Amino acid sequence: MEEFLDEVSSVVWGPFLLIPLLLGTGLYLTIRLGGVQFLKLVPALRLALFKRRDEGADGDISHYQALTTALAATVGVGNIAGVATAIYWGGPGALFWMWITALVGMASKYSEAFMAVRFRTKDARGEMSGGPQYYLAKAIPNRFGLVLSIAFAVFAVLASFGIGNMTQSNTVAASLENSFGVSPWVVGVLVTLAAGTVLIGGIKWIGRVTAAFVPFMIVVYVLGALTVLLLNISEVLPALGMIVTDAFTGTAATGGFLGSAFIIVLQYGVARGIFSNESGLGSAAIAAAAAQTRHPVRQAMVSMTQTFIDTILVVSLTGLVIVTTGAWQSGIEGAAMTAEGFTRGLPGEWGHYLVTTGVVFFAFSTMLGWAYYGERCVERLVGVRGVLPYRLVFTVVILVGATTELSLVWTFSDVMNGLMALPNLIGLVVCAGLIARETRQYLAADPDLLRQPAESTLHGTDSLVGPGRDPVD
Repeated sequence: MEEFLDEVSSVVWGPFLLIPLLLGTGLYLTIRLGGVQFLKLVPALRLALFKRRDEGADGDISHYQALTTALAATVGVGNIAGVATAIYWGGPGALFWMWITALVGMASKYSEAFMAVRFRTKDARGEMSGGPQYYLAKAIPNRFGLVLSIAFAVFAVLASFGIGNMTQSNTVAASLENSFGVSPWVVGVLVTLAAGTVLIGGIKWIGRVTAAFVPFMIVVYVLGALTVLLLNISEVLPALGMIVTDAFTGTAATGGFLGSAFIIVLQYGVARGIFSNESGLGSAAIAAAAAQTRHPVRQAMVSMTQTFIDTILVVSLTGLVIVTTGAWQSGIEGAAMTAEGFTRGLPGEWGHYLVTTGVVFFAFSTMLGWAYYGERCVERLVGVRGVLPYRLVFTVVILVGATTELSLVWTFSDVMNGLMALPNLIGLVVCAGLIARETRQYLAADPDLLRQPAESTLHGTDSLVGPGRDPVD
């Protein structure tokens, strides 16, 4: 099975399928949207972090809670172990391709969040539901759109048990066992109980919990990384030069000749980039759909800041710590490499404990976010009656992940991630015209995102063509 999944992963994440589709879609959307992620980043950050909500708008949680829920799902093991794995196999240059994936991926993240709010609906309990599992079917009004939406929902449910569950709990258990000698069974039981308690309350409880501790955990981790870089300030510029140079050679790659080395560093950079920030994956759009917002553009702006915070900030600092301290040459892989970098960079054992604490909080928050993604896709497939059973199964699987060897699950997670992204990216390319048109229309009236607009009249238009053609055409 592991050999089979390795073969599938090599095709899905190979140079002829998902990598060009991810980068190409992000670049295409960047062009169609006029570089919105660069021109509107400051207003978007202000709206996300300071304005935080559109008062009186439809939705279950605030702009800010939607952002922290999505951050909870993405600022996880990928930021600690994923970066290290990319550098281990692809060399420091892999970080360069993680940056490129993020910069063009911000346009993808913007677009999928726009579509999620634009075509969201209410479920039988009156809660907002949206994401690729809905907008692919509504925006592409034929059997092709329906197939894409169902495929996304199925792959997302499967992925939630991998990337969003077992890999996270397993990393937490392994980290606490290595650092403090705590039994994986004890860790598994405690994490299972904590997650189950939060998940009972659905998105509103998840939103409150993530809004409370996600900013705290990011700030603590970032301050620790900045301290390491300040103590190794003379190594920062050489490290940046190595990252850019090695992006096209792959120092640590095992491919032999230059072309093969380049493909490996590119593959690991892009694959771990999307594992970290999920741009183009479609998952964060599910959280965006729950936001209290009066226009799709406003929440889309907030959502795109998630990729900036995740990769340009947190991932960059992790990668620079690994490279500046020389930990990337230690022969250690995964979260242990990141811990080695912080241990070398900080006095005593502070670095090791900081990374262990970060793994615990990052992974726990990821489980909460992905549980919500999974239940929304279950709701799409079988209705609200499937939500409670899904939550129960998801909670139990946390314990399984904490107490089981999971080399197979990591490969499975990579495959499911890629298969999730495929229908979503195809849909974004098809819908690029609608996204660009309505973005231009809104920004012409509110370029700095300062207005409190009336509730959008665009909701409820369910297709791009035919009788329901959009009124702005």
